[in-house]
Parts: sequence; structure tokens; C-alpha cells
Amino acid sequence: MNKRFVSLWFRHLLTDWLSLRRPELKTVPFVFASPVRGRVMITATNALAEAQGVTTGMTAADAKAIIVDLQVIDDIPGQADKLLKALGEWCIRYSPLIAADLPDGLLLDISGCAHLWGGEREYLKEVVTRLRSKGYDVRGAMADTPGAAWAVARFGKVKPIILPGEQADALLPLPPSALRLEPLVIERLQKLGFYTIKTFMGMGRSVLRRRFGPELLLRLDQALGNSDEPLQLLHPVEPYSERLPCLEPIRTATGIEIAIKTLLEKLCHRLQGEGKGLRTAILKCYRVDGHVISADIGTNRASHHIDHLFKLFELKIPTLEPALGIELFTLEAPKIDDVEPEQEVLWQSESCGLEDTDLAELLDRLANKIGAGSIHRYLPQERYWPERSIKPAISINEKPQTSWRKDRPRPSILLPRPQPIEVTSPIPDYPPMLFIYKNETHHIKRSDGPERIEREWWLDEGEHRDYYQVEDQDGRRYWLFRSGHYAGSQSGQWFIHGFFA
Repeated sequence: MNKRFVSLWFRHLLTDWLSLRRPELKTVPFVFASPVRGRVMITATNALAEAQGVTTGMTAADAKAIIVDLQVIDDIPGQADKLLKALGEWCIRYSPLIAADLPDGLLLDISGCAHLWGGEREYLKEVVTRLRSKGYDVRGAMADTPGAAWAVARFGKVKPIILPGEQADALLPLPPSALRLEPLVIERLQKLGFYTIKTFMGMGRSVLRRRFGPELLLRLDQALGNSDEPLQLLHPVEPYSERLPCLEPIRTATGIEIAIKTLLEKLCHRLQGEGKGLRTAILKCYRVDGHVISADIGTNRASHHIDHLFKLFELKIPTLEPALGIELFTLEAPKIDDVEPEQEVLWQSESCGLEDTDLAELLDRLANKIGAGSIHRYLPQERYWPERSIKPAISINEKPQTSWRKDRPRPSILLPRPQPIEVTSPIPDYPPMLFIYKNETHHIKRSDGPERIEREWWLDEGEHRDYYQVEDQDGRRYWLFRSGHYAGSQSGQWFIHGFFA
């Protein structure tokens, strides 16, 4: 497939943006300006000011002499970069490969995209017309290389679409500045009478390098296609991603379901062929009004099972508001893992426990409905201190390094930090008769203990704990402890640390 690129040039990017925010400026000449070495220099002009002779790089005082009622507005540093990123996000419906071309352009790699709009002419017309309808004065050009497209968009006067292989002929009548050269190199070329690319393109390369440096040859090779030009993409394309443009905007839940299934079938077919499965997936929906809505899912196991993945996305469909319609769907899988060979057998097996695929699917549905942070799995650790005796599992497949302790009962819910309580006990070594926790009094009917747990002295210092299992009048069971020894008439501080099922 031949590479094809589109260059978009926003002739008055900043002033068009401000005119959209302040409509009263559309009928008056105005400029952006900023102080440079003690002088106020113009950084951007609108079309009305430019038509009367005000240009970028001119001092504000000179511009005021030309247009008395010229409005001078303080420049906003970094605004052009933000605008180009936002416009690039919007243009992603036309190509997944978009680069910001500071200070006033975008470069699109449209290889294999134009046929979706009926051809290159219709494609370029669609992009430019839509941007102009949003209020931006934009010019576009298409060629085999980014350099040729850039040159024709800004300096071309005949046709905006350069046929494959004809970029050299298109460059010949253009000025040297069409090659994106440094001002010093352009000035040197013009002093020697080289006012068009045609006048020096046929000269020997050694002569051009010696007189004008390597930059001239590099830019010329990039424009002609003899040297690759890497683009700094706004969003590097995920290795595993699929796109689905829509001929008509999608506005119904049924249409969204069909789009999701279509994307999953394409992506999962590829993953299955490579023995891989997705762990996370992101669905992005590009709406007609320019907004992007998204939904993401995650799985405990790498999966390319279409029905299972669709059920996860199905939970998110009510949150996708199509508004005037969705014209492009993309599905990205930023996290991919190898699928375990035995996993395919588990779809039909009657396995149980953590190896049961139905359990993994249930956890996926719950995680995508209530949030992955609401589901936890813990593994035992060989530690005495209760807070350190468990650790969170990284995944459902992680195996414990030791077995759970069974000789002593432990609560099913352990508080991250013990909470202080007020107790009443007959004598220090007895369990409390009652305790108050969160302003609620619990009268203890049964108890067991104490179980003394010493602090791990090689990790930190502190008091030991005497733990009791107690049951209150309502049959609820708790894990309480007294910190340290009983001293004098005052007992050690009491805490609640867990709840039994």
C-alpha cells in the first residue's frame, strides 16, 4: 500500500479560536502580541488585520500605525499546542495516525483511509469542509510525503491533491521556504538567486551540502520521498486495536451493540491466532458533535472469548450517550497476555474453585459493574503480627507461598488499623463484660482467650497483644485485644481488630 499524507494548515489558528469564543471580534481587526526584548511583537493576526498589511513578526506600534483601531490582545503561551491537540483528537475519526505540526498545522497519515469516504478528493473535501464549518480558516493538501503535502498546503496554487509519484513536479515551482528550512538558509538561497526549488534541485548534492548544510538535502529528500520522516503522533496506535467507521451516525443501543460485537470479532480473531487474550480493553465512540465517549473493561484472565467480553461491555452500554450520533468506533487492547493452553479446555469443563472459568467471568462482571477496587483477594504470609499475616493478591492466578493458618481462628474481616474501644472488665486478665464501639454498647455473652501475640521485634518495637474472641447479645462475634500488660489500677488500652462471619 502506497503511503499517503494530508497536511492541514490553520492560517489563523489562534485568532479563529478567539473569534469563536468572542463573536464580537469577527468583524474587527485584532492581533495577539507578546513582549520580546523590550518590544511588543505580533505573534498572530486575524484575516481582517492581515488583509490590511499587518503580519506576524511586526511590532505592535507599526501595526497601530497601519490600523488605528487595531485591537492588541496578550498572547497566551502554549495555547497553539493545546488547540492543535484538541483538533487532532477531533480529526482522529479520519485517521488513527495524527501528528501536531506546530505552530499551526496537523499532519495525517491517511494510508488506506480515503476509500471509506469515496476516494481522495471526497476525503479531503470532507475534512476541510467540516473544519471550516467549525469556524477555522484551513487549507489542506494530499501527497505521498508529509513534506510535499506541507509545501502544497501552504504554497500550492494549482491543485491540493498530488497524484502518487508526482511530488517532484509539484515542488518545482514552489519557493525554498516550502521545504521547511531555517530562515538563515532561506535568506542565503535568495541572495544567490534561488527563488524556486527548481533552480537548485538539479545541482550536485556535494555542492548543496557545502554551501547550505545538510538540512537542505534532508528536507529535500523527505519531501521527495527518498528519506523517511517520522511523525510524533498525538496518540501512538496500540498494537492491538480496531476501527469501525459508520456510513450513518449510530444513535441506538442496538447499533452500539452491533458495533461492539463487530470490533470484538475482529480483535479476538487476531488474538486467538496469536495465542493471546486481552486483560484490558477501551472502547471509544467519536460523536458527530466532536465529543468522545468511552468505556473500558478488565479481566482477571487473558481472554479472547467474544461472548464473555461482550457481556462486560454490555454493562457499560447504558452509560454511552450517542447524542446526535456516533460516526466512529475504536477498540484498543493496551494490556495483552498469553492465554494459558489449558484455558480453552476450561470453557467446557466442570472445574471448581479458582480454576473455574465461570468464577473468573463472574468476577469480571462484578468488577466492571461495581469497580475493580471493590473486589479483593488475599494470600497468607508467614508472619505472626496480624496486619502482616496477609497480603493482597496480584491476580486470580497467583499461588500462595504458604498455607492458611488453621490452628487458631481468625476473623473474616480484619480492620486495616485496630480501632480503640471502651471496655468494662472484672479483673485485668478476664475478657470484658461489655465494650463500646462507635457509640454502640455490646454486652458480651461468650468469650474465648486470651491468645497472646508478640510483636516481631526484628521489624519494630512495641507492646504485645492479648486477643479475645467475643460474642455479644445479638450473636455477633468480634476480635478484641488489650495492648500491653496490666499496670497498677489501669488496664492496657483495648482495641477492636476484626469481625467474624
